[in-house]
Amino acid sequence: MKVAYVFATAGQTIDYVLGDMILPQLEAEAHGADVVGMFFFHDNTYALREDDPLGQRLADVADERDILLMLCDQCATRRGLAEFDRTDEHGRDRYEPTNTVEGATVGCFPDLYAALGEVGVDHVITL
Repeated sequence: MKVAYVFATAGQTIDYVLGDMILPQLEAEAHGADVVGMFFFHDNTYALREDDPLGQRLADVADERDILLMLCDQCATRRGLAEFDRTDEHGRDRYEPTNTVEGATVGCFPDLYAALGEVGVDHVITL
């Protein structure tokens, strides 16, 4: 089963649920599902900051298992983790990640849908 996680809840979700539950299972290859993507909202985007220990662990696992790590473009921009790049041919503003772990991407829902649609997600879990 292919799953994607959306981290939208503020508070300890990132440290506790991702850092202490999901990520250790992924590192041990014992999660039980094929995680193909993670999308980060609000202050959860800070988990993917450059030099963040949790973010680096996540980036390493994502690289090994080809997991999409995407930050909400508006959330990341407001937190200094993305910069405006250009307006595309459809009139949508595009952003580039900055000060983030290697492999992090920035986008909005249409970008997330397109990326997850390519891999055939069975379930999206919002935490």
